[in-house]
Amino acid sequence: MVKNNDKLKTVKVSILARILKKKKLLTVLIVLLVIFIVAYRYLSAKKNGDVTSTQIEKGNVREELILSGEIKADEHAQLIFQSSGELDYIGVTEGDEVKKGQVLSRLDTTNLYQTLQIADANLRSAASTLDRVYDDLKGKEDSESYDEIETRTAAETAKDAAVFAHIQAQKNLANATLRSPFDGVVTNIAHPFTDFNFVFTEAQIEVVNPKTIYFEVSADQSEVIDLYLNQEVIVNFDSFPDKEIHGNIDFISYTPKQGEVGTFYKVKVKMSDDLDIKNFRIGMTGDARFTLAEKNDALYIPPAFLNSDNDGKYVNKEKKNNKVYVDVGLEGEDKVEIIGDVKEGEIVFD
Repeated sequence: MVKNNDKLKTVKVSILARILKKKKLLTVLIVLLVIFIVAYRYLSAKKNGDVTSTQIEKGNVREELILSGEIKADEHAQLIFQSSGELDYIGVTEGDEVKKGQVLSRLDTTNLYQTLQIADANLRSAASTLDRVYDDLKGKEDSESYDEIETRTAAETAKDAAVFAHIQAQKNLANATLRSPFDGVVTNIAHPFTDFNFVFTEAQIEVVNPKTIYFEVSADQSEVIDLYLNQEVIVNFDSFPDKEIHGNIDFISYTPKQGEVGTFYKVKVKMSDDLDIKNFRIGMTGDARFTLAEKNDALYIPPAFLNSDNDGKYVNKEKKNNKVYVDVGLEGEDKVEIIGDVKEGEIVFD
């Protein structure tokens, strides 16, 4: 019985050894397959030109902050009537150039004018009544009875109320007319026709002064500390991708913008005076590039050729896996300054 057990154990050990041998063989095959795939991909990439190289160059490197924004204007108004009514007059069309104070549109003023006439009549009546009371009390400045004081006070307050009503009626009549608050261009008319019942909460006419346009960006609290007034800026608009517009920072807010997720500050970029404003419109978007630092005669490479590992930053100099560790200076969008055992003209691989 013992011998049979020993034979059984021997068979089990033999089977286990065969299984382990097959697993080792399988592992070796998998490793060889992975090496083959990696080598194949590398050789294919090199054959197809995907393994690229570049020369180390010397020149100007700029570290920039790029922020997206849009065109706005300091003088940009959406004009709203202060009361509802029937639209009686429109004196402009979209695209018209207007002057400050020019009448643009008007509500029907029949009722408002009548209200003013009534207020004027009430004021004259109250003033006349007060004059009569004053005449009756002449010489009694120091001896008025309580009834006389009450009569005089009632006449004075009645005139005051009439004055306030007259002022309000004048204001309501004036508010029935929309005037341009500045020189500019009419960019929108909500209802370009008369005999229309207008709701006072709706903007009727929009006016913009193109000469006051600027480019606005939002800088977060870590970015705004690198910006300063009169700092030079280059703006690339999405509508004109190949054109660079020069400008300067004209304003940086001290308080964060409302309604933003995070802490962002308003930055206004005033564009150059020779800008042809006819080609630009409110709301056009683009990117503003702010130069934070600049260095001449710096050794640089494109960012794609700078690598890193646990030991630091390095380049593959002269051949694919020849790591040469370098220090990094200024980092621009398309140039990175490298400092170390490198020279101008040397080849580095990606």
